[in-house]
Amino acid sequence: MNLLDLMTCLTPCVLEAGEKIMDVYYKDPKQELKNDGSPVTEADRASEKIILSSLKKLTPDVLIISEENSDSHFNPAEKNFFLVDPLDGTKEFLKKDGKGSFTVNIGLIKNNVPIMGIVYAPALNQIFFGAKNLGAWQIINGKRTKMSIRTIKRDKTVAVVSASHKDIETTEWLKKQQITKTKSIGSSLKFCLIASGQADVYPRFGPTMEWDTAAGDAILRAAGGTVTNADFSKFYYGKHLYKNGPFIAWGDKNIKEVA
Repeated sequence: MNLLDLMTCLTPCVLEAGEKIMDVYYKDPKQELKNDGSPVTEADRASEKIILSSLKKLTPDVLIISEENSDSHFNPAEKNFFLVDPLDGTKEFLKKDGKGSFTVNIGLIKNNVPIMGIVYAPALNQIFFGAKNLGAWQIINGKRTKMSIRTIKRDKTVAVVSASHKDIETTEWLKKQQITKTKSIGSSLKFCLIASGQADVYPRFGPTMEWDTAAGDAILRAAGGTVTNADFSKFYYGKHLYKNGPFIAWGDKNIKEVA
């Protein structure tokens, strides 16, 4: 199945997962704490069940690594594999702060590089998708538009930062880069802001997992951006236990002019 067909077939799946998430959202979602201290809800599990079922039917031979399926985290990466976060931004989901910055994420990895991603923000009625050599698009309130990054101008550079995971390292990095303009948002929407030309850079020094970043990373790359390690080396997937190190997501690939 080619990437365009795969994105088309997965769209109803993520919409259904989003619908289940919103069903729980409008109730009173109960949370549990996982071993790592992060929250999990009925919405996470319901969304994951829908996504895993669809992926197994569409691509039965492709490995799936999913956040809530802890057993999958010990599977070694293969040439092709999916990274799934059925509810990215569970903390934002539980806050019910009206911002709606939680998403459904599906990313496809090939040879350690993200080549396809879908991000759906059900509370915002926004879906983002992109694939290598095909480009990136967003559908907002039913209107589809192509996305592309914008060229960075130093005095107008906007950084997007985590809404729930602020740290000293990020503050110091922004100060060093002389970046004073920031936007704060949760989940993988940070990548989508850069991909759509609404922000320019996303520095992340705190802990993340590969399923947190794969879908948004694929979309950003498809829109003309890139993601590097904090030392500007290439950012790969399939690492031990699928744990990310510090990274920087960039819109303009000419990063040295900013760094």
